This record gives sequence, structure tokens and C-alpha cells, in this order.
Amino acid sequence: MTGVDDDVRDDAPAGRELLRVEGVTKSFPGVRALDGVDLSLRAGEVHVLLGENGAGKSTLIKMLSGAHRPDAGRILADGGPDGSRDGLHEVHVRSAQDAERLGIATIHQEFNLVPGLTVAENVFLGRQPRTALRLIDKKAMRSRAAELLRRVRLDVSPDTPVAELGIARLQMVEIAKALSLRARVLIMDEPTAVLTSEEVGTLFGLVRELRDEGVGIIFITHHLEEIGALGDRVTVLRDGRSVAEVPAGTDEDELIRLMVGRDIAEQYPRQRPAAPGAPLLRVRGLTRHGPNGTPVFEDVGFEVRAGEVVGLAGLVGAGRTEVARALFGVDRYDAGTVEVDGRALAPGDVRAALRAGLGLVPEDRKGQGLVLDASIQDNLTLARLDRDTRGGLVDRRGQRRAAAEVAERLKVRMSGLGQHARTLSGGNQQKVVIGKWLLAGTRLLILDEPTRGIDVGAKVEIYQLVNELTAAGHAVLMISSDLPEVLGMSDRVLVMAQGRLAGELSAEEATQDAVMELAVRQAPAAPGPHDTNESAMEGSDVR
Repeated sequence: MTGVDDDVRDDAPAGRELLRVEGVTKSFPGVRALDGVDLSLRAGEVHVLLGENGAGKSTLIKMLSGAHRPDAGRILADGGPDGSRDGLHEVHVRSAQDAERLGIATIHQEFNLVPGLTVAENVFLGRQPRTALRLIDKKAMRSRAAELLRRVRLDVSPDTPVAELGIARLQMVEIAKALSLRARVLIMDEPTAVLTSEEVGTLFGLVRELRDEGVGIIFITHHLEEIGALGDRVTVLRDGRSVAEVPAGTDEDELIRLMVGRDIAEQYPRQRPAAPGAPLLRVRGLTRHGPNGTPVFEDVGFEVRAGEVVGLAGLVGAGRTEVARALFGVDRYDAGTVEVDGRALAPGDVRAALRAGLGLVPEDRKGQGLVLDASIQDNLTLARLDRDTRGGLVDRRGQRRAAAEVAERLKVRMSGLGQHARTLSGGNQQKVVIGKWLLAGTRLLILDEPTRGIDVGAKVEIYQLVNELTAAGHAVLMISSDLPEVLGMSDRVLVMAQGRLAGELSAEEATQDAVMELAVRQAPAAPGPHDTNESAMEGSDVR
């Protein structure tokens, strides 16, 4: 990173303590988010921060990045208010500017980019290089941005508007932005959640380079296999407390026990039915073309039966999410039919899909699954508003009773039903999205990336809910980029390649190799008479 903002990082000796958190606490109305948390970070190490959703991880990193202030306890950093580097001093991080002056950079889960600006303008927002006349030096800014983009292996022009980039590329721009700060402490909150396997490999290589340069890295992940591959130490948070510090090589079962406070006997506790029931969903010849006439998906046909979980697998661009959106009426399709309980479903009609008993948990839960500034109660009862309205009046008492019951059933961690959805952890937000469809009486639930960014304890709770739904005669169509999840929870696996059906595998036949062999087919064959199921795993990762 020579030539890119060289005014912050110095060469801290490996092992030198860069940051220490001692006994910090933080409370919000009705919630004690942090309760005496301790953490330390040395130069040249990757310190993994592990915990369930709601354990306090996000609150802690927001405190270190200047968004929150501790109620008690203290933060010490290698550098005093005068910028000296002579050991640990107590510091007060009141803003992002304070964090930046201390050499702390944070890559948050929620991107902090301006869609209307270019990549280069976002990378150096507020810190643009200047000419001798104090004008923005656009040439230097583009050159430095290009250097950073090469380092993160992102093949886009610095002049590309951020609004034109997909979510994985946005993540890499955020990483480039953090690198531009020449930080001595880099905090990465779930950086791999939206990346492909290849991009994860690139990121890991970059993290190792930074570690070798003496940067201290706090790395938050829910992928336990990443800990041993990248980490040095692990601090485990549970219920706002730091409960353990262990080596990164600690057994996964022990890490899970420390996180959730109990043993989890089975990571994918699927309870498969003896025999599925009648078809709830039948799809035939579903086809949709893009603006240029190229098929988005073509001749898709499959069934989902009562009591079963059907997994959809495939690679990026296979068409999985597009099929799900078409089934639920969000997007129209050009040909084909969708039947629910033997009755044709009108295309492009979400209300008709709701009445037929379909529900969709979208992959972007914050942007498409929740009204973030509405209460938990309002989000939970949104899909049944028609049922709760009589003569133009909403039965708020009935809504509250129903919302309370489902929130208790799903173990939503909250201060109350009036709490805004925005303030919940990712796992609890996902429970609210799923709870909305439970209250709506959904018979066939489409789950698109149901456990992305969710801790192992919350994952198992969602899997148990899937078991409850199918045991009651409902059905689940599950799309996931987590291939072990697809294999572990599906009764059948459908694989898509290039927008068409590539094949179907029973639970016994479904292995990672078998799925990938179908997923990489260049010209998938048309379904045969006994192969009427269509699949899609547009998932960005097959870890």
C-alpha cells in the first residue's frame, strides 16, 4: 500500500498490544448490551470475536469505532491524544474521526457507501487528495483508488458509480476504503457473508498480508471453519459478557458450547417424513427473459409436497432467487404455470400468492423483509393486516396477543413488542421475518438464504422451526449458498445451472461432489419423465 495515506500506520512490533478493552458496559432502554466485557488486540494477530446474534459484538465494535460510548469501563489504545506511540493510554472514542486518528478502521456489516458517487470518491470520501491550490486532485485519487482495487483483486474502474455494483463488489469496495486509512487496527464485521469462495480466498490472503505487516485485526464471523484457517485467538461473548478467551484451534463443538451455553447435539437436525404428502406447489415450464431477450430462467418445472423440505442449489447466476421471486408474484414471468393445491396462481400477483398460502423470506431481510423503523409487533402482523381489520379498524389487541405468542415461540430477544426492528440483531430480525409468515398461516414457505449472517444457535432454532412446519403438513422451499445446510436439511435437492434444471438428487444421493457436478454443467439437459423437479442455488458460496 505504498503511497496510500502513509500518515497513520507505523511498523508496530509483532506482539505489541495495540488495543485493550477493560470492563466496558453499555445499556439501551430495556437491554444491557454489554456487561463487563474485556478484550485485547496485539500487533500482527487476527483476534476472532465470536458470539450469538445479540451477544454484544456489534455494540462493542460500534464503541471502538466511535458510534457508541461506554457507560462504564475503559478503552486503551497504543497512542495518546498527542498521537504518540509510547504504549497504552486511556482514550475516548467519541466519533469516527477519533477512531481514525487512533488508527482504527471498521468494515461494518451495513455498507457505508454513497450510491451516487464513484468507487474512487467513496474510497476517499472526506479525505480526498488535494493539489497545491487545495483543489481535489482527481487524478491522484483515481490512481490511489486503482492501486487499492488491485490489492483487493476487484476488477472495476475507479470511475464506476457504486450504484452499479452488486453486493459482493460493494463489500470489496468497503475493504479497499478501510485499507486506504492505513489503519493499525482493522475491525471486520462478517466480511465474508456475501462473498464467493474465490473472493473469500482473496480476502483471507489480504488479511494474512496485513497481519504480516503488523496490523491487528478483529475478525467477526459465524463461519466456524474460518476461525482455524485465519485466527490466532478467540474471545467468546455470551449475553453481553466475555465468557472465554481460547486459541483459534479450539474444537468447533467447544466453541459452540461457549457461544450458546449448551451442547448442540446436531448441527442440521432434520426430521425427515416417512413419506411426503400431496403436492402443495407444482411449477411447469416457467420461463422469464431479460431485457435483451436472454433467458433469466427457462423451462423450470418442479413439485414441492406437503411435509418436505426441497433444497435449491446452484452457482452465481443460476437463477435461484429469480425463480423464488416469480413464484411469489414479485416478478412476472413470460411462460409457464404455477399451481398451489391444484389451483393456478396468477402471475405477478403477490396478494394472490398470499391468499394461496405462500410466504417468502427474502435474502435481503433488511431491505425487503422488514420495515426497519416499525415495531416488532407491526412487522409480525403485517402479512395478516387484512384479517385483523374489521370495518376499517385494526384489532390492535388481537395483533398484540398474536405477536406476543409467536415472539415467545421463536425466542425473539427484545425489550418489548414496541422495539423497532432496526435495533434487533440479525438473527432476531430473521426470526421476525419468519414469524410474520407463521402468523399469516403460510402453508409453503420459501426461504432464501435463511441463515446468512446468523450464529449457530439461531440457525438450529430456525432448523427446528422448519421441522415443526413440515411435521404440521406444511412445506419449505429452501435456497441457500451454504451447501452443507442444503444437504443437511433437504429431503430432495434440486440443482440449477444457467437458469435451467440440471438435475434432482434424493437426500441419499446428495453429496457436495454430486451437487457441484450438476451445478457446473454448461448445457443442462431437459427434465425427463421422472425428473420434474427444478432447482436453483444462486448461492454465492459453496463452503
